[in-house]
Amino acid sequence: MAVVAAWLESRSALTALRRSLPRGSGGLLVCRSGAALLRALNGRLVDAIVFTPRTMAPGEVSSLRAAFPLVPAFAYASFRPDDGELLATFARRGVPVLVEGVDDAAVGELVVRGTAQAERRRALADAPRLLRLRSPLQREVWTLLHGMVDRPLRTSELARRLHVTREHLSRQFAVEAAPNLKRIIDLTRVAAAAQLLGNPGHTPTRVAAILRFASPGHLDRTTRRITGVGARRLGELGPKGALEAFARGKTRSRV
Repeated sequence: MAVVAAWLESRSALTALRRSLPRGSGGLLVCRSGAALLRALNGRLVDAIVFTPRTMAPGEVSSLRAAFPLVPAFAYASFRPDDGELLATFARRGVPVLVEGVDDAAVGELVVRGTAQAERRRALADAPRLLRLRSPLQREVWTLLHGMVDRPLRTSELARRLHVTREHLSRQFAVEAAPNLKRIIDLTRVAAAAQLLGNPGHTPTRVAAILRFASPGHLDRTTRRITGVGARRLGELGPKGALEAFARGKTRSRV
C-alpha cells in the first residue's frame, strides 16, 4: 500500500496528520532525516511528501522536486509574518502550503486529495468508457485496484475482498467485450509504473522493486504486453498514455 512520507519537526503536526488521514488511505511513514526521506522514495510507493520547511534548505527542496516532480509535496508548519518570501518560493515550485494551527483538522484529507494516486485516478478517468467497464462489479474492481498496485495480486485474493468466487469474478468481469481481469490488473500496475518513471529519480530497476515485480525484466515484459513499449519508454507515456495504448489493442490475454 502506498504511504505518505512525513518529515516534520513538530510532534503536534505529526499527530494532526496521522489523526486526519482518512481511513483506508494508506499508511504514514515517519522520516527522521533527509536521507530517510530519500530511502523511502527509492524503496516504497510514496503517495505524497509532507515536510516542515525548516527541515530542508531551499536548494534541497529544489533538488527533491527536480528528481521527483510527480510525487506531490506539501509544506506543513506554523509560519511567521516574515515568511512571505518562503511561501512565495513554495508557490513557484508548486508546493502547497498547509498551516499548522489552522489546517490541523483537515490536513490529512487535504493531502489525500492531492496524492499521486489521486492524480493517477484522474489521469485514468476515461478507463471505464474506453474499456467498456459498465457493470457495478467491473467498476468496483476498477476502483479497488487503484490502491493495490504495489504488489502482485491474484484473482482469488480480489474475489475474497469482493465476497464472490474466483470463477464468478473472472466470468462476470470480461462481459460485453471488456478486457479480462488479468489484463486490467496488469494495466493498473503498469499505469503506476508509468507515473513513477516520469520522475528522473526513478529508474526501471527501482520501479520494479517498488512495485514488487519479480525483476526489471518482468516489468519490461509486462509493460510491452500492456502498452507495446518497453519500460524505458513508459515514463514518456504516463498513466493516460498507457491506458490509451492498452485500449488500442492490448486488452486480451491468452486463456
